[in-house]
Amino acid sequence: MVTAELALALPAVVVVLATAITVFLAAAAQLRCLDAAAAAARAAARCDSRSAVLEVARRGAPVGSEVQLTADRAVAVTVTAPSPALGRWLPGSLRPSATVVASLESGSCARA
Repeated sequence: MVTAELALALPAVVVVLATAITVFLAAAAQLRCLDAAAAAARAAARCDSRSAVLEVARRGAPVGSEVQLTADRAVAVTVTAPSPALGRWLPGSLRPSATVVASLESGSCARA
C-alpha cells in the first residue's frame, strides 16, 4: 500500500522542489541584475567611458546577461538575465531584469 502512495506522491514532490529551486535561482539572478545595474549607473554618472560602464555591468551580472545603456540628461542601465533552466516551462515570465536611472554628476558627459 505504501509503495503505491509513494509512487503517486514522489512526482509531485519533485515538481514542487524543482519549482522552488527555479524561483530561488530567479530571485538570486534578479538581485545580481539590480546590483550590476546600480554599479554601472554609478560609473556612468561619474562620466566613466561607455566601455568601462558596460564592463562594470557585465562583471556583476549573471552569465549571458544583456546590458543596455542609454544616456541623455540621466543615465539608464538595464541588465536582463536569461531565464533559469526550468523557468521556461513555468507560467508567466521569469526573466530577471533591473533598470537603474542615475543623474549625471557634472551635468552632462560626452558619450562616445
